[in-house]
Amino acid sequence: MILKKSVAISETGFIFNPATGDSYTVNPIAAEILQLLKAAKSLAEIKQEILQQYDVDEKTLEEDLSDFSSHLQQLGLAEHEA
Repeated sequence: MILKKSVAISETGFIFNPATGDSYTVNPIAAEILQLLKAAKSLAEIKQEILQQYDVDEKTLEEDLSDFSSHLQQLGLAEHEA
């Protein structure tokens, strides 16, 4: 998954999509995931980083990460890699 290049993301979790004019705010963990996506990390790499940093069940993280990535795609902020 890759974030669309036109999408602006601040380190504090503010997202702006200039194509639609929509803006969003995410929590600190989601902001961290967005920064990792912006750094071209794969979802598998992001999962490993989150598992190392936080006390979270792997299955729960997989489900939440999948939901979050699907939501980003539905909002037009990200797309599958070609």
